[in-house]
Amino acid sequence: MPTLTKSEKTETPLLGSSLLERIGHTPLVRLERLTEKLPGIHILGKAEWANPGGSVKDRPASGIVLDAMERGLLSGCKRLLDATSGNTGIAYAMLGAAMGFGVTLCMPTNVSPERKRILSAYGAEIVWTDPNDSSDGAIRKARELAANEPEKFYYADQYNNENNWKAHYRTTGNEIWEQTGGRITHFIAGMGTSGTFMGTSRRLRELNPKIECISMQPDSPFHGLEGMKHMPTSIVPGIYDPEHADRNVEMETEAAYAMARRLGRTEGLLVGVSAAANVAAALRVAEEVAVRGEEAVIVTILCDSADKYLSERFWEE
Repeated sequence: MPTLTKSEKTETPLLGSSLLERIGHTPLVRLERLTEKLPGIHILGKAEWANPGGSVKDRPASGIVLDAMERGLLSGCKRLLDATSGNTGIAYAMLGAAMGFGVTLCMPTNVSPERKRILSAYGAEIVWTDPNDSSDGAIRKARELAANEPEKFYYADQYNNENNWKAHYRTTGNEIWEQTGGRITHFIAGMGTSGTFMGTSRRLRELNPKIECISMQPDSPFHGLEGMKHMPTSIVPGIYDPEHADRNVEMETEAAYAMARRLGRTEGLLVGVSAAANVAAALRVAEEVAVRGEEAVIVTILCDSADKYLSERFWEE
């Protein structure tokens, strides 16, 4: 076997990319069967499961972590601490494993078994909270831990961290604009931390103020849209501006479940519950536009795939 000289070894490029370089630049998926009876209307979903951590939350998590490292807030033996319903926690845990820092997460005990197994595989420490308190209970616990042991934790506080929405302002909004060739007319995203909606819509409005930006929320405090917040009855994220959306669509849990099944059986796409809720909201907007006889390019966020939800019973209904 021939051997490389020292200069050849030095000059030979290594193929591959770092974990951070693989975040973003996700594809847009055209949901053709949904709009086949709505001429001139297109619904496109940003396939965020293509991120290395499997969800849209890789974007804000990486932005939060890199900013903390640059400012020396996540250094030494400090552990990253935050409240999460799952996907941001998975992103933190993935980054912690790759970049060498510990991760402690506060989460409701009713998150899906798949999420629990993924977090365990990454080696994250989990502090479980009452499922009846939803994400608000996890937030309160994280605040308590941060206050009691400030020397141990860097509290990332995704609900109030400006790097959350800025990550989407820098990346998601620009990607959607480029991928649609500037033809996007409507943008729709659900509200959890609100970072995806706030950051993406801010950038899209700069590029074209005529784009209608529509938020989606669960229709009641007691819902099954994991990761989504019913803002009137929740701890409101500091990064959320209630006046920002052109309007809001309220989504029923059963409608989201039905859309998840429909996408699997008619589009060949298995998506998570919040992604399905986003698509259900996009279809309602599409039908309204069709009644007016208008054309539209409607873009929404497919937050993650169904691989973290396949244990849920609604798939068999």
